[in-house]
Amino acid sequence: MSGAGRGAVTRSRSRRPGRVEDAGSRPAAGSRLQPSPSEVNLEKGRQTPPDTSPFAVVPAGEAQVRPLKRQRRRPKAGSLEVCYEPLAGSGGEAAGLGPSGSSPWEPPAWRQHLDNIRDMRESRDAPVDQLGVEQCFDRDAPPEVQRYQVLLSLMLSSQTKDQVTAGAMRRLQAHGLSVDGVLRMDDATLGRLIYPVGFWKSKVRFIKQTTAILKDRYRGDIPATVAGLLQLPGVGPKMAHLAMAIAWGAVSGIAVDTHVHRIANRLQWTQTETKSPEQTRAALEDWLPRELWSEINWLLVGFGQQVCLPRHPRCASCLNRTLCPAARES
Repeated sequence: MSGAGRGAVTRSRSRRPGRVEDAGSRPAAGSRLQPSPSEVNLEKGRQTPPDTSPFAVVPAGEAQVRPLKRQRRRPKAGSLEVCYEPLAGSGGEAAGLGPSGSSPWEPPAWRQHLDNIRDMRESRDAPVDQLGVEQCFDRDAPPEVQRYQVLLSLMLSSQTKDQVTAGAMRRLQAHGLSVDGVLRMDDATLGRLIYPVGFWKSKVRFIKQTTAILKDRYRGDIPATVAGLLQLPGVGPKMAHLAMAIAWGAVSGIAVDTHVHRIANRLQWTQTETKSPEQTRAALEDWLPRELWSEINWLLVGFGQQVCLPRHPRCASCLNRTLCPAARES
């Protein structure tokens, strides 16, 4: 559980981007279509822009055909609709537009929610601020070693408190935390150094497998893409987006952990209740301005550690107590 990458090791609103002919609308046998003005004018030697209006179908031999409906007017200058290509990996509408070009959905009062959370996080004294991933790597090590340590701290942090992750990282660094150093360790030594992080036995296996892949395929560095990071054993979407932010200084998506998932649902920042962090990430990325993605993890993780607790949230001291749907229901 760690904050989003506000300071990168080496350290952004756009988001992700005809008419089908019905079989019953095809001309009947022996019928013809009225020629368009552009075709007539071409015969006269003068070309005009093609007319896209649909024309009525009439039996052959009739002299005149009237349009089914009036021609659609061309949009005036300044009235063009602007769309953006969709961001890969997101299930949302194009940035700034909802279905059929309508305004995108956004939660009521979300900006006030966010401003209040910023005020409550101003002191930066939550565990994530002191012991999160951004505080766990050796800033004096070579850049590729720093990035490797960022990735390992993220792998250790899953289902583990920041205090426990930070302790395990200190023990590993004292033993020599690098790709070659970990590959030289036997499993028993690695397990002893990372214990008692959550699921430490599985993490020993994942760390050894991932480290061997980094050595063989990436010359001891870590992948510089989300897709590459997700190929590594034990690395999930939250870890991949945080690694991109902290290690590479790139905002690739919103990192959603248990705190972000819980708070987003309590504040009703999703149109419907989401059941998993990945559903929450997709829902948030559909409407939250991209320039805010980098701070959401850091803000909500610390807020969740200090105020919006999993059990018995401290609503009485929360600046959002009159705005939060969950607080009003409690």
